[in-house]
Amino acid sequence: MSKKLPGTGKPTLASVAQYLKSGDVRNVVVMVGAGISTSAGIPDFRSPNTGLYHNLSRLKLPYAEAVFDIAYFRKRPEAFYTLAHELYPGKFRPTLFHSFLKVLDDQGVLRRVYTQNIDTLERIAGVPSEKIVEAHGSFAENHCIDCGKAMSTEDLEKFMAKDKIPHCKKCGGLVKPDIVFFGENLPARFFKLMTGDLASADLVIVAGTSLQVHPFASLPSQTSCPRVLFNLESVGDIGRRKSDVVCLGPCDDGVRDLAFECGWLPDLEALWAKTTKDGVTPEKEDVLHAIDKAAAEEVAKEEAEGANSATEIAPEISRKDVEDVVAAIEELEISKSESMSSKGEKDTMTVQDEKAKV
Repeated sequence: MSKKLPGTGKPTLASVAQYLKSGDVRNVVVMVGAGISTSAGIPDFRSPNTGLYHNLSRLKLPYAEAVFDIAYFRKRPEAFYTLAHELYPGKFRPTLFHSFLKVLDDQGVLRRVYTQNIDTLERIAGVPSEKIVEAHGSFAENHCIDCGKAMSTEDLEKFMAKDKIPHCKKCGGLVKPDIVFFGENLPARFFKLMTGDLASADLVIVAGTSLQVHPFASLPSQTSCPRVLFNLESVGDIGRRKSDVVCLGPCDDGVRDLAFECGWLPDLEALWAKTTKDGVTPEKEDVLHAIDKAAAEEVAKEEAEGANSATEIAPEISRKDVEDVVAAIEELEISKSESMSSKGEKDTMTVQDEKAKV
């Protein structure tokens, strides 16, 4: 199979889309950094004035990177955990780019996502964990830095909720999330999968990274297939090959354009609209809030009347009513969509009209 973009002129996103839709692409490898998460409200590391390292002066570190230095962590773990409170999963919603990764998987073309990010937003967006390589680790798991004993996320969160430093129940050593600190090795999974993934790649997408941290930074140059860069600036050697496509600007804008060219934009927008920071769709979240409020009012009423059954009301409402109401909402949305389609209320748009809408 020839790993070339169609056409004879300078390749564009339209060329990439045609290639993706050709049926010859089965192994897309994506390499991402902090730039794909900035629109979620998570700062990147190195941007002047707004980057994470720039904003760490309040921690009084000897140097900014010390917050991720294993030797410094042993001396002063509270510096990292101060930062961890701000970055911990559950506070941020996946971006449109994260949802695009899920669309690639749904289309059956995603082989792997190599991410430098520790925010786990790829997981929250629905990308299967076996297709994610968290090159610099993440908050997904936690271990003692001395004996290696695991600590559950629930237990770690209990320590953090009380502003306490988590210690191992087995040896008393410090526990931290499995984020790769300076002075630690990258996960074995990174090296185990890297060679095969890069050799098999039909298309490489690089996004939101400065390509300054090795060995991650060397990954794009080790491939021979077409490459696409979504970034605020040119990085690495991407753009020097005839088959490279460079799209400078916000990552979300770039993948929205690519999804449009592929005909996947409706799927992408619909998928992203359903995401929240904890995976509950906005519609279901509204239902939950309404039911919680109703349950609280009912309990208060029963307590005022001196009823003994008050404590049994909230669990019953929270389980059964949520399922019934959410099912009703989903059925209504399906019915509404079918009705619009049958009545011809959804006009067919030209490419120009669709772009104007976007």
